[in-house]
Amino acid sequence: MGQKPFECNVCSKRFTTSYKLVQHSRIHGGEKMHKCHVCDKAFNQSTTLNIHKRVHTGDRPYTCSLCNKSFGQKGSLESHKDCVHSNRRPHQCLHCGKQFNRKCDVKRHVGIHTGAKQYQYSCRHCLSGFTQLDKLKTHLLTSHNEGTCVTCHICH
Repeated sequence: MGQKPFECNVCSKRFTTSYKLVQHSRIHGGEKMHKCHVCDKAFNQSTTLNIHKRVHTGDRPYTCSLCNKSFGQKGSLESHKDCVHSNRRPHQCLHCGKQFNRKCDVKRHVGIHTGAKQYQYSCRHCLSGFTQLDKLKTHLLTSHNEGTCVTCHICH
């Protein structure tokens, strides 16, 4: 594996070139120079803006080879494969032994045993749950490319 001599002084992440370190450093500085012409959302890297633009265009270049479902981000496809097509369940409930493929699913499940508050808003595409509507909307937008970045001031 190649050496990574350039280290971020904020999070200690290491990089192979000084250019990559400078690009990375923008995430810590709040510097958002790349603006979406559709919804005015701003990003600190052009690559992140280009990924975001798929929300508006509907472009989903990553397709599951097992079920043909497509995704706007590579990470979403990988998550889908792990959650839907994998038998791997590395996370286990300490109360009953039930196994899950995602840690967040175990946390939600444990509420059955502890009486913890259940999520008021649930995603219709996956098992994610939220206590706030705006968090569900953000999840739908970023994980499932559903909705828009622009919120209507009447129906929000």
